Amino acid sequence: MSPAGAASPAGAPRHDLPEADDFTRPYWDAAAEGRLLLRRCADCGRVHHYPREFCPFCWSGEERVAWEPASGRATLYTWSVIHRNDLPPFGTRVPYTAAVVDLAEGPRMMTEVVDCAPADLRIGMPLEVAFREAAQGVWVAVFRPEDESGSTPRGRQDPEGRP
Repeated sequence: MSPAGAASPAGAPRHDLPEADDFTRPYWDAAAEGRLLLRRCADCGRVHHYPREFCPFCWSGEERVAWEPASGRATLYTWSVIHRNDLPPFGTRVPYTAAVVDLAEGPRMMTEVVDCAPADLRIGMPLEVAFREAAQGVWVAVFRPEDESGSTPRGRQDPEGRP
């Protein structure tokens, strides 16, 4: 995996890539497979995101906090449509919708909403996870409106956001 701030193939620094390490590798490997993982504390039972080696609620250590699959469901908490961003590669993707979602399991997560016109966004709207390839082999969670028919396949998208 490329570290944050690594150079893109065109030579410009990248500001959108995760910095994976031994601890977060399960999260990024699952994302590459189209799965979202969260951390749950065995002592207090609470789930958290972003991944940490300890429970941020009761401070239990790493041996008491484990990875678990998330449902992939969320609701939209807030959003902002970004029309200008000079940091590579965001400038080539504007406008895009930066968002905060409430995951069904409880934690809030910063992300991007895709496959939805900004005028159609509503606080509390149901969303489902999808994954976009940010760089070769690096997949990040994004969210799109939940398909009420249940026919939209969850999983990975190409870099342009198409399923």
